[in-house]
Amino acid sequence: MIALDTNMLVRALVADHPDQVAVVRQLIAGDTIFVSRTVLLETEWVLRARYKKTPPELLKFFRALLEAGDTVIESGEEVDSALVWYAEGADFADALHLAACGSAVMHTFDRDFCKAARDAGSTPEVRVWEV
Repeated sequence: MIALDTNMLVRALVADHPDQVAVVRQLIAGDTIFVSRTVLLETEWVLRARYKKTPPELLKFFRALLEAGDTVIESGEEVDSALVWYAEGADFADALHLAACGSAVMHTFDRDFCKAARDAGSTPEVRVWEV
């Protein structure tokens, strides 16, 4: 098993540097790939901020990673939950933070923290403090 850094995942999706894409394809063809949650978090940010990828495009990419038989996502069940909330309009980072909490109640000052998903009743408890 090998692990990939953010720049390798980005190359795999945007294919904007042919020599680097060739290296990534060679690596993923011959091994099982491990992707950490922190790499997913940074990948979402880079693809959204730098490459202007939309949430539906990012969701499709992350779902494909989760479903790939040769890819292991750190805390895959948590990431899967985060993707559900992301699809409902949550910020990706917020959704990952919430998914990592387990049974602990998330406390925040951010009224928009996973708001659509909270309103839909699909998240665990979140306590929004208004002071």
